[in-house]
Amino acid sequence: MKRKWLKYIPLIYLFFGIVWIGLSDYWIYVLKQNNYFVIAEYINLLKGWLFILITTILLYMMLKKHEALKELEQKEQELSTLINNMPDFVCFKDGKGRWLQTNEYGLALYDLEDVDYKGKTDIELGEYSPHFKEAFAYCTVTDRMTWEEGRPSREEESFCLADGEWKTFDVIKVPLFHPDGRRKALVTIGRDISSLKKTEQLLVTKEKLSVVGELSAGIAHEIKNPLTSIKGFIQLIQKSGKANRLHVDMVLSEIDRINDIVSELLVLSKPQTKEHTILPIKEIIQYVINLVSNEAKKNDIRIETKGMDMKMMIRGDKNNLKQVFINLIKNSMEAMPAGGKIEVTGNQDPAEGVIIEVKDHGNGISPSNLEKLGDPFFTSKEKGMGLGLTITKKIIQEHRGHLKIESEEGNGTTATVILPSQ
Repeated sequence: MKRKWLKYIPLIYLFFGIVWIGLSDYWIYVLKQNNYFVIAEYINLLKGWLFILITTILLYMMLKKHEALKELEQKEQELSTLINNMPDFVCFKDGKGRWLQTNEYGLALYDLEDVDYKGKTDIELGEYSPHFKEAFAYCTVTDRMTWEEGRPSREEESFCLADGEWKTFDVIKVPLFHPDGRRKALVTIGRDISSLKKTEQLLVTKEKLSVVGELSAGIAHEIKNPLTSIKGFIQLIQKSGKANRLHVDMVLSEIDRINDIVSELLVLSKPQTKEHTILPIKEIIQYVINLVSNEAKKNDIRIETKGMDMKMMIRGDKNNLKQVFINLIKNSMEAMPAGGKIEVTGNQDPAEGVIIEVKDHGNGISPSNLEKLGDPFFTSKEKGMGLGLTITKKIIQEHRGHLKIESEEGNGTTATVILPSQ
């Protein structure tokens, strides 16, 4: 490793050269005064050679330094060319959060093309680009968290552009430290995944619509019953020529029942705003069981719950979690074409959180297929799209949870969902 004092060697050479030349002149003067002309000439000759040597060394070192600077400039130019041609946001900051260099994409993204950004912090740049003031403030927070963790971080960051377009970035931040632990630099790389997020949302909607289609037969049967009652009461009213209050109340009650059933379908089919709240997992499980109960009865399947307690609370999005357990329970139902029992067991662990197991006694999954579960578009069903478990895993990950699937061919499958408590 090069030492810092090496850059002072030319000055040291120059200093001692000047001192030697000065002393040589003094000695020559003294020797000539004492009639030592021959020695004085040798010293004078030595002084000339030494001057040439010092000059040569200085010129050589200056040329080497010039070459090193030229090579450094070339490398900096190559780096600038590289990052400016990247389709991602790239930014280098020093240990105090001041911008050192960013690419053209980043400057255009934050409307900083005409701003001398170098040496300025996020908060200071927010004053030059007021629309992104909040986004810059959030960057300061995530930078601090990355420094404190002392390791690379990765998360999604979203903000609105000046033209109203909403952007989502997959942001990686890498902190660099000096050997003594002091902050050296922070590298930030952000990839625009807005299109990917839109595609992902379309896949989620498509899967939900697929579930709605599969449930429609059972729901249609459920709606048919109250419609039959309504028709009978209306016929009675028509025959009698007057409305009996009891009959009217029964008709209204059956209409409310139909409305509730249709509302359940809409919850699954239409896009929902994600809202993470604290809620009991038992409420979600019971909702899903009620939703699939008709289809389960039709296929001679019993769904039993164990260990469910209203005190088992989680923080999450109700509609997305419903989608998770609809997918898992329907997978279990489809694995038992001859009927059987599905066990939904709840448990709470102080360290892991809320644990929900969905266990069936169906056909099971082969080891080769078990490895591929969750891969997009992989399915063993004739009419499946291969997106159900992919979306299920994605939703669970967004809730900071885990999904574990254990199966043995011919002996059923157990899907375990672990979600953090509150």
